[in-house]
Amino acid sequence: MARRLGPVDAAMAAGGLLDVLGVAAVVLDERGHVALWSPSAQELFGYSCEEALGREASQLLVEHGRREQVQEAFARVMAGEGTWAGAFPVRHKDGHIMLVEFRNTRLQAASGAWFALGIASPRETLRRLERDLALAARIVDQAPIGLAVLDQDLHFVLVNRALERINGVPAADHLGHTPHEVLPHLDVAAIEDRMRQVLATGQPVLEEVTVGRTPHDDRIHAWTSSFYRLEDQTHRVIGLAISVIDVTEPYEQSLAAARARRRLSLIADASIRVGTTLDLATTARELAEVTVPEVADIAAVDLLDAALPGATTRADDGPAQFRAMAIKAAHPTAATDAADPIGEVTRYHSQRLVTQAAVGGRPVFVPHVTAADLPRIARDEDAARLLAEAGLHSYLAVPLIARGRVLGALDLKRTRNLSPFDQDDVLLATELAARAAVAIDNARWYQHQRQATLALQRHLLPPQHAPHPPGLAIAHRYQPASATDDTGGDWFDAIPVEGDRTLLVVGDVMGSGINAAATMGQLRTTTRALARLTTDPADLLTHLDATARDLGDTMATCLITLYDPATGNCRLACAGHLPPVLARPGHTPHPVHLDPGPPLGVGHLPFPTRDLTLRTGDDLVLYTDGLVEVRDQDIDQRLQTLTDLLAGPRRPLEDTCDLLLTALRRPDNQDDVALLIARALP
Repeated sequence: MARRLGPVDAAMAAGGLLDVLGVAAVVLDERGHVALWSPSAQELFGYSCEEALGREASQLLVEHGRREQVQEAFARVMAGEGTWAGAFPVRHKDGHIMLVEFRNTRLQAASGAWFALGIASPRETLRRLERDLALAARIVDQAPIGLAVLDQDLHFVLVNRALERINGVPAADHLGHTPHEVLPHLDVAAIEDRMRQVLATGQPVLEEVTVGRTPHDDRIHAWTSSFYRLEDQTHRVIGLAISVIDVTEPYEQSLAAARARRRLSLIADASIRVGTTLDLATTARELAEVTVPEVADIAAVDLLDAALPGATTRADDGPAQFRAMAIKAAHPTAATDAADPIGEVTRYHSQRLVTQAAVGGRPVFVPHVTAADLPRIARDEDAARLLAEAGLHSYLAVPLIARGRVLGALDLKRTRNLSPFDQDDVLLATELAARAAVAIDNARWYQHQRQATLALQRHLLPPQHAPHPPGLAIAHRYQPASATDDTGGDWFDAIPVEGDRTLLVVGDVMGSGINAAATMGQLRTTTRALARLTTDPADLLTHLDATARDLGDTMATCLITLYDPATGNCRLACAGHLPPVLARPGHTPHPVHLDPGPPLGVGHLPFPTRDLTLRTGDDLVLYTDGLVEVRDQDIDQRLQTLTDLLAGPRRPLEDTCDLLLTALRRPDNQDDVALLIARALP
């Protein structure tokens, strides 16, 4: 423990250490008689000045049996043989004996006379104070926490060993200096302000946390500091005491726990945010977004082209054929210009780190990126230059693996985040990639199945450029559900039958996916086969109802119209389907009133028919419910919108189809649409 002595305060008030000790001063002449007697001596020994002055001290204060010993000691002091110190039993005025600690020395007056000065204090008081001081000194010196005392100008006057270790500065280099001078690498200006506040108000500051580095250690440390004002017995401010505890390990543990909580939260968040749809591009974008900025400043998702639906390369072409799917940056940066073009298929050379991660199926990371590493990260020299300009300093690539197959890689970069990637980041990114890879694989398989279903459905529908039947102009459209939903079983058909007549058919198999498409194909094929045997719409629906029941748990709606151009007669029958709309020039378009029969598959119920005469120029619009049914609007309101669109100026049928689909269909529509418009010709 080291200390620095400050200047003596000449105006020191009463109540100091000497008062605590109760020091008494007595002066004896050459004969041993009391020449001077202090008030404190009166208080200590009980004799007043009048009672003590002029009397022999040994007779006044010492028992008879000890007087000779005292007189011998007095003679040695007066002979100049040194001082005499020690404890001696003294008789109080009231008669009790007490131990008093004495310090005696010889004094010479201007006249040449010699005197003896005796300073005395109760031994019990002195020993108690000595013990207290020794204990305090031992505690301060050997305490495991840093302790120091500063004067009112914030100069160190005492520093213990623990604070010496904590600050990394020898105790001697503290003394006489301020905290700012001793620890210039820390932001101590605010700390010194609070110290002055404690000195001014007396209100202590407790357990204030400070974080920083010591002069000889690059490790981040944390300390808790407390400041207390020091006062003497008269409440005079004499300085400031500080205590410092090194809490680096608990601080690091709390940071690690906080990081763990954030990462668990991020993983839980990723489980919700990644894979919200079955769209491959959306899922890749969600993965990139969830990693920025918590894990990286820039994230990119690259998938192996051979693993994607509609791939332009085969798996045996090599694993370096990638398609960039998504990129996300936490801030505008030139590094995004260095990324591979989204959607394009690019060959990544084998030395590139993202290729190595995908080929090896293991994370590859460079904690501290150097100029020599950039060619292995960037696609070319220009991209490497852009990454250097962006401040890339740490890199991590993690493979996307689902069900034992590598689908691609997650590419992560840090530019503004000054902390390099570490093993904890690798584990976190690997966990995120594993969860996202399952969602990507689900989207991949869904798109593959959806493409197969669409191919089957288009194959089962009529050709796009079918020949026009006699007396009719026909336009039609089929539009599948949005990319995030299954395809359905909607269909349409125009079947020529004997007598230049035409059967117009539109139907909707309940359900979705490849099973619905296959069922639709069976019903359409059956309708065409039955049309060779009967052309009556009600009979056709009766036979189709039986077919639907034979197929098992199958239900469908259907509308069949038989048109005879020779008479203009149109016979209609409905199996639970929405009514067609008649648009006649000069009249308001309106749905055709029908008595709907049950859906196909219910069985053993009749299908009423209705006859309608079409005039030249009349349009008959047949459609499935995907055109008009939405969740947030009433069906009658949607049908009114349909008729309003048809009430506009006459258009070519192809334009009318485009108008209806554009105006009525929504981007998030979850049902497919079959639309057939027939116009009666002269």
